[in-house]
Amino acid sequence: QVQLVESGGGLVQAGGSLRVSCAASGRTAIIYGMGWFRQPPGKEREFVSAITWGGGIAYYTDSVKGRFTISRDNAKNTVYLQMNTLKPEDTAVYYCAASRTKAGSSLIYDYEYWGQGTQVTVSS
Repeated sequence: QVQLVESGGGLVQAGGSLRVSCAASGRTAIIYGMGWFRQPPGKEREFVSAITWGGGIAYYTDSVKGRFTISRDNAKNTVYLQMNTLKPEDTAVYYCAASRTKAGSSLIYDYEYWGQGTQVTVSS
């Protein structure tokens, strides 16, 4: 099993920056890819970004390209999502997820392990 714990969410003004982190523990050797998803208020969970655990290849949804950067520190078993130029529409609960078999997937069902989520609120 893999356990994921997010941290770093909070309240920020539009145009500001925030970094959320996801620390993995347990059987981290089985992780092939990791991703960030978000669930805005009253909406379904959606893909934000993903990264291959070994090679560090990054993927982004169009709405965050150029503003968000995903990275990972394998020594710390941690994935980060640096969010710049935040907009009110970025307000959501942000979840990290780990996949044993997929890297770079935007599909929720490709991820077997999920964190509890961290709230990011962007005020206008």
